[in-house]
Amino acid sequence: MVRKASTTAKPRITLTAADYEKLSALAEAAMHTMPDVARELTAELDRAHVLTGNKQRADAVHMGCTVDFRDDTTGRAQTVTLVYPHEADIAQGKISVLTPIGTALIGLPVGQSIDWTTRTGETRRLTVLQVGTPAAMEREPV
Repeated sequence: MVRKASTTAKPRITLTAADYEKLSALAEAAMHTMPDVARELTAELDRAHVLTGNKQRADAVHMGCTVDFRDDTTGRAQTVTLVYPHEADIAQGKISVLTPIGTALIGLPVGQSIDWTTRTGETRRLTVLQVGTPAAMEREPV
C-alpha cells in the first residue's frame, strides 16, 4: 500500500513547465543521496499547477528569482535567491531548491504561507512577501 502525504495544509503552487521538468529530474537524481529532501520536493511538484509555454506568474517563487519572506516563528524577514544546487552560495544569499526552505519556497505566491520542517526537525512557518528578479529587488527596498 502506498501512503500519500497529506497536502490539506499546503497551499497550491505554480511552476513553469521548464522549472517543473528540471526539478522533477533533480528530485529523481537526489533520491539516492538526499532522500528526505527529494521526497519533499516531489510532494511539492505533485501538487503544482504547471503553466505551459513560456508563461510564468510574476508573483510566484520560481528558479532564479529573488524572494523576500518572513519566518513567522521568529518574525525575521530575509531576502534570498532560489537556485539549483550547483549555484548555491549562502554568503551571497543564494539558496538551493534542495534545502528544506528552498523546497518550501518553490512555486509559492506572494502572500501565501507554508509550514516547513528544518533539518533539525523543527516545524516553522514562512510567508512570501515579495518576488522579483535579483536586479529588481536591489532597487526596491522591502
